[in-house]
Amino acid sequence: MIEAKSNIKGSAMELFEELKKEKKKLIATKVILDKKDNHSYPIAEVPFEIPLNWVWCYLSDISLIQEGPGIRKHQYATSGVQFLTVTNILEGSVDLEKSKKYISKEQYKNYLHFTINKGDIVTACSGGSWGKSAIYEFEEKLILNTSTLRLRFYNDLGDNHYLYYLTKTSYFKDSLSKYITGQQPNYGYSHYSKIPIPLPPLSEQQRIVAILDEAFAAIAKVKANAEQNIKNTKELFENYLQGVFDKKGDGWEEKNLGEVLVKTETVDPTKKPNEEFIYLDVSSVNKETKEIENATVILGKDAPSRARKLVRTNDVIFATVRPTHSRVALITEEYDEQVCSTGYFVLRAKEFLNNNLVYYFLLTYSFNKQMEKLQKGASYPAVTDSEVKGIYISFPKSLKEQQTIVQKLDALSAETKKLEAIYNQKINDLEELKKSVLQKAFSGELKTNAVAV
Repeated sequence: MIEAKSNIKGSAMELFEELKKEKKKLIATKVILDKKDNHSYPIAEVPFEIPLNWVWCYLSDISLIQEGPGIRKHQYATSGVQFLTVTNILEGSVDLEKSKKYISKEQYKNYLHFTINKGDIVTACSGGSWGKSAIYEFEEKLILNTSTLRLRFYNDLGDNHYLYYLTKTSYFKDSLSKYITGQQPNYGYSHYSKIPIPLPPLSEQQRIVAILDEAFAAIAKVKANAEQNIKNTKELFENYLQGVFDKKGDGWEEKNLGEVLVKTETVDPTKKPNEEFIYLDVSSVNKETKEIENATVILGKDAPSRARKLVRTNDVIFATVRPTHSRVALITEEYDEQVCSTGYFVLRAKEFLNNNLVYYFLLTYSFNKQMEKLQKGASYPAVTDSEVKGIYISFPKSLKEQQTIVQKLDALSAETKKLEAIYNQKINDLEELKKSVLQKAFSGELKTNAVAV
């Protein structure tokens, strides 16, 4: 943790006055520009109650707020000085490997004042990742760029980790979201500068940071355990599933899918222009839960050209285009005689094979490994229906045995999903706990040094 300057002691008001003086010095020496904020104090409408010995103040009066420059593509270099992108900023850390873009060392001379210092708070301020923030902990030279911004208490007079945790609060993000205009969120100095900030005395900032460090470390540990439990639960089911088809045994036979499937139908919804259809596109199946979500209702006249495959109850569909090929689902009665995209392969087994067993076969390691090998095309890798038909499936000849296997897999799948739901709820509860702890911290209600997880 960065140590805040120890010469500033006493009340929050004294600290606030010192921060304002430091800001004036930086403006006078032209380290920062005078943005003419002209903030009025005391703040008339405070967002929530804080202790009497705290102060409400605007962010730009206590912290550096610097936006990145707009480096153009023609300035990019293959080496030199790396610049920060929104892709590099994760929720709580900076990953310099996720996006590696550079300007030359010669060009860097024009951007020296955008250099990010170790301990700066960096945040994404545009696009879908806006609001993500982290403390830059590396020694590597890095500069800001478009859609990135940095914060830091003037002259480190406050505890920068206090400011960092503040950026994680719902209050801080809600304050920014008020300024959303249009479809693309885009924030800068003018928006951040208007956010009222609760400023406690330095000693209280340090106490809050110590509690939050401990609490968040404990929460992260419990969350990691829950995520590992989810992973383990899935692997147990997947290993058991693969074992079912690997063991085979007496009375089993092997055929390629082309031999066990019946021909399915294609339709043209536009020939029934005023009739409603439920349409399943390649994103309608959740690749984790294998359930149909976000299906759309369309009129025949509005049907896209890819809405051409008819599906019936108990059909199995799976997407044959990467990265969607892991989207597999059983068609329930709700979607009987509706349409799906030509990006799906529709499987309907002959009378000697249980279609639910085919569904489970598509979830196995072995099937998906074959799919990976069959993919062709660099920009849009796909597998053709005829290639899928060439893949072999093993199954017991007895329909009764097939049904027994399906029942066991159904029960195990249900138990797996139940456990996953419990662990996911635990993760959600932990996220809510973080929000609650943060709210208490910045309203002055964090009275103990321990937070129960």
